[in-house]
Amino acid sequence: MDFRKIFDTIPEEFDRWRPRYCPELFADLAEYGQLGPGKEVLEVGPGTGQATEPVLRTGCSYTAIELGEHLTEFMKNRFREYGNFRIVNGDFETYDFGEQKFDMVYSAAAFQWIPQGIGYPKAWKLLKEGGTFAMFLMRPDARPGGGYTDEPLYSRIQQVYDRYFHPEVEYRCSLDYDARGRYGFTDLEYREYPFVREFDTESYLSYIATHSDHQTLREPDKSRFYQGIREAIDSCGGKMTMYNKFVLYLGRKASV
Repeated sequence: MDFRKIFDTIPEEFDRWRPRYCPELFADLAEYGQLGPGKEVLEVGPGTGQATEPVLRTGCSYTAIELGEHLTEFMKNRFREYGNFRIVNGDFETYDFGEQKFDMVYSAAAFQWIPQGIGYPKAWKLLKEGGTFAMFLMRPDARPGGGYTDEPLYSRIQQVYDRYFHPEVEYRCSLDYDARGRYGFTDLEYREYPFVREFDTESYLSYIATHSDHQTLREPDKSRFYQGIREAIDSCGGKMTMYNKFVLYLGRKASV
C-alpha cells in the first residue's frame, strides 16, 4: 500500500478526530493572499477538508487535488453545495495542470509528504506572479520539563512508546519549511497560534489511532500499546491536556 494513502482507509475517523484550524489563521491567510471572488486557489492534499471551508467562503474559485479516492468522495459530498468547489483525484507530484495558474497554492499538514525538490518547484511553477504559497500544520508546544502535556503523564506515555511502539512502517516524512526561500519564494513569514486541547482517555486513544504510523501497528504490540496508554491516562485522572500550536508559513512568487 502507498503509505501516502493511509488516511484514505479511515476518512470518517480522520475527520472526527483531527483538529480544525483557528479563525485567526484563516484571517491571516486571506489577508496575506487577498482572497476573494476572482482569485484562483489550489489546495494540495485536503484530506476531509479541515482547511477548506473558510477558503471557499471567501468566494474564490477553489480547486483541490487529493490522492485518496475515498477522501476525494468525502470532499465531494461535504462541499457539493458550493458552486466554487472543484476537486481532482490525482497525485500532485505527477498531475499535469496544463497551463492553469493559481493566485494561491496552499496545503494543511500535507506538503511534508511531497519531496521538497518536487513540491516547492511545482508550487512555484503553478503560481501566478505575485501569488501566495502557504503551508500550515499543528505542532506540539513543549511545556516545562520537555513534554507536550503535563508531568508525570508525559513521562508515563513515553515509557509506553519506548516499550511497545514498533510500527510496521515508520513515519519518515520531513520537510525543511525554511527552505522555501531557496526555491524562489519571497516575503517569507512565519506565524504561530497556540491552543490547548483536552481529551478523556478513550477520545485520546481514538485520536492517536488516526496517526499514520499508529495505523501500521501490529499485534501483539498494538494491544499492549493502547492498553499501556489507557492505563497511563487513567492513572493520572483520566484526562489528557495537550499544549499545541498551529504554525503558518507564507511566501510569494515574486513579480518580474
